[in-house]
Formats: sequence, C-alpha cells, structure tokens
Amino acid sequence: MATYTGPDDLSGTEFIETNFAGSVFREVDLSGTLIRGALLNGADIDGAIDGLRVNGVEVAPLVEAELDRMYPERTKLRPSTPDDVRTAWETVEAFWAPTMARAESLPEEDLHRSVDGEWSFVQTLRHLVMATDLWFGQAVLGRERPYHPLGLPATFITNGADLGIDMGADPSFAEVVAVRAGRMTEVREFLATVTQEDLDRVREPNAPPGWPSPGPRAASACLRVIFNEEWAHHSFAVRDLDAMG
Repeated sequence: MATYTGPDDLSGTEFIETNFAGSVFREVDLSGTLIRGALLNGADIDGAIDGLRVNGVEVAPLVEAELDRMYPERTKLRPSTPDDVRTAWETVEAFWAPTMARAESLPEEDLHRSVDGEWSFVQTLRHLVMATDLWFGQAVLGRERPYHPLGLPATFITNGADLGIDMGADPSFAEVVAVRAGRMTEVREFLATVTQEDLDRVREPNAPPGWPSPGPRAASACLRVIFNEEWAHHSFAVRDLDAMG
C-alpha cells in the first residue's frame, strides 16, 4: 500500500471517480467534507464526529446513544458535580484495572507491538500521560511545564520537544506504568477534595506553546476531556489486545 504523509494541504480538492477502496486515512482532517454517490460498504470510521449526516440523518446522536447502550459506564463520564467527578474517576480506574492485569501477563514485546498501524499498548499509556499533563496539569492546575518526558503527544502537536517531551524515547512497560500511576494518583487526590467552585471556576488561557490551545475553560470541561480520552483509548487498547489473541 502506498503511503502519503507530510504537510500536503488537499483542502478544497474535488475527487471525481477516484478509487479509494481499501485505503486508510489516519489522523486526517475531514471537517466539512462532502461525499456524494459514494460506496461505503464495509467502511469503518472512528474519530471525533459531530454534525455528520448520512443520507440526510445526523449520525452522531445515534452513535452516542448506541455506545451508551453498549457501554453503560460512559454515562458516568459526563459529570458536573464533585460527587459525580469522583464517581467518573472511580469508573475510569475500574475499567482499566482488569485491562492492566491482562497486559501485565503478556510478554514485553507484545506490549510494544502495533496492530494495524495503531499505537502499541505502551504508547497508548504514554499518550494518556500526556493527555493528563495537558488537560489536568496545564489546563486545570495551570502548571507552565507539566509534561513528563515519556508522554506521547498526538500527531498534531508538533512542538513536543519544545514542551520537554523526549520524542525519541522508547521506555519499558514498567517505566511507563510507574509514570502513569503517579499521574492517576494526582488526579484522584485532586478530586477527593474538589468543590463545586473549583469545578466551575474558569481558568485563564494558558500561554503558548502549551496545549490545549489558549482559551478560557472551566475545570469541569477539562476533566470531561480526560474522562473521554480514558474511555476512548481504553477501548482502542482492548480492541488491539483482542486482535493479538
């Protein structure tokens, strides 16, 4: 399969009678894309989907409702009160616990193996370290440089080295688990005493080059991003562990 990477900007391009059968689009921006008269038989899409219409029907609410039916724990991950955020974090730790136990029983090489070009299990944990540093350390606590060197940023964050990330790091499973455990403890301890005022208070925009992009945000909104990241990447990790057998 040919691979196209890099900064090519194809926005506004019109593709007519083009064969994309079997193609893989990874970490691409398809916002505002119009697809007409297409064949999507057997297509598999995951991502941030909002406003997508298929044959005139908005899809996202249907998908979200079905995911909630299939995975009832998701309904606990949209909290707005202190008790609810504590329950949300307990839910996160509960669904990760058996998966971590499963991972610990696997050979080290399996934990570094990519399935279908996705992040390995170790890389997934590294990304969650980065997500916690970003949305909790930076956005909630206001730390200027909260990023652990072993964190793994999303591909759209291109200034990882400037943030103190070791972009060439290849840590062991045990090393990443130790860092991850520390971050999870920080969140748990913060939530243990968090008040409604803490959740509702809007944080001042962080200064570049930090992430998330500068903008005022309430702590509750930042925490919900973390909960969503935890659920999504846990589902990806389980999918890939299942694929490995």
